[in-house]
Amino acid sequence: MEQHTKIALVTGGSRGLGKNMAVSLAESGIDILLTYNSRQQDALDTVKEIQTLGRKAAALQLNSGDTKSFDHFFTGVSKTIVETFNAEKFDFLVNNAGIGIHAAFAETTEAQFDELLNIQFKGVFFLTQKALPLLNDGGAIVNVSTGLARFSTPGYAAYAAMKGAIETLTKYQAKELGSRGIRVNAIAPGAIETDFGGGAIRDNEQLNQQLASVTALGRVGLPDDIGGVVAFLCSDNARWVTAQRLEASGGMFL
Repeated sequence: MEQHTKIALVTGGSRGLGKNMAVSLAESGIDILLTYNSRQQDALDTVKEIQTLGRKAAALQLNSGDTKSFDHFFTGVSKTIVETFNAEKFDFLVNNAGIGIHAAFAETTEAQFDELLNIQFKGVFFLTQKALPLLNDGGAIVNVSTGLARFSTPGYAAYAAMKGAIETLTKYQAKELGSRGIRVNAIAPGAIETDFGGGAIRDNEQLNQQLASVTALGRVGLPDDIGGVVAFLCSDNARWVTAQRLEASGGMFL
């Protein structure tokens, strides 16, 4: 089976940053397989948008916090890659799917901790592990961290700790998968205007202005500020970049 175009699997690609990453990758000539958790219509709309760019696209349901579902998911991935993309494997994995829980350290519940652990760390660990047989040598993995792993903003102790784990995992993946020519990097967005965490950064003007005031470039981020960075990391221009943490925050808390 001849593979004409490279393929990216983007988790949580139906909206927000994930959608922007998927569209940016498509604009750079990559076909897209994206996942959604519950918003099927958003995912289908994103698929259509990518198709209007002249790229192939498909969407599959995935709860990235449910590791028991991963075998079934990758059966679907294998089938979709053949049927939609006329290929056998894919080239890029973007581990974007995630949630935000804002809670003070002293008030974080075990249930909140476990939900963050399952989606932000355990799910990423084992989803990537199970993706390896379907990932082409010479491909790339992009993990998503956060500026909050570098600076501390009260209310994100559990969330940021999981992302700190992702940054360490990124280095180990880069080391252990380097023999296959697979590059692994982490992108760390700063404050972005999306519906993430209830859309507070987008909708709360006081919070928005406060965050802009501590950012070197003088505003909070937009989804369009992030997608192109992921596209770069999946491009041949980044062929010598691996095990790196690339913060795209406009210079927050410098």
